[in-house]
Amino acid sequence: MTGSDSNVWANIVVPRAILTQAFPQIDDRLALKIGAENEALDLLKRYCQLLETGRPLASPDLITHATETIVDLIGLVTGAKGQAAELAGLRGLRAARLQAVLAKIADNFASPGISAQEVAKELGLSPRYVHDLLQETGTSFTERVLELRLQSARRMLSQRHEMRVSEIALISGFSDVSYFNRCFRRRFGYTPTSAR
Repeated sequence: MTGSDSNVWANIVVPRAILTQAFPQIDDRLALKIGAENEALDLLKRYCQLLETGRPLASPDLITHATETIVDLIGLVTGAKGQAAELAGLRGLRAARLQAVLAKIADNFASPGISAQEVAKELGLSPRYVHDLLQETGTSFTERVLELRLQSARRMLSQRHEMRVSEIALISGFSDVSYFNRCFRRRFGYTPTSAR
């Protein structure tokens, strides 16, 4: 192995029994050199970072889901073949891509120019694929961005009394204050001024 000061190391510990159950031929992939451009590796890294930054998972169902996703991505990273790899592609890769899309939206929802096209371009996906992923969650791209903006504005309204409503609307990503007022009232049942 060669390296330099710019390398980033991460360890993922998965019991061998879990890996061999999912991918019986995984031993053939030991010490495999994986290129940095591997898309599944990039998603695996992002998915693990997402899990590290959030609260620890407590729900057994969520722990199982996260474990399956990580194992699926490991299989895809290592080029596993056969039916198990096909299942991993449908389950793990799609789930990881959805997580990457959601994280990108959460990081940039306040940007007035955020769009599915922009998110798709940054993640190397097609806009249609981004819309399809989000549609599976039951919430469209626009609805998700709007909800994040409204929740952000609501928090700021209750905490920052020195700021005007229009300033909070702009900071939260709204370019039209009257549209913000209508959306806020429709969502919460009271005006932004009342939220204070």
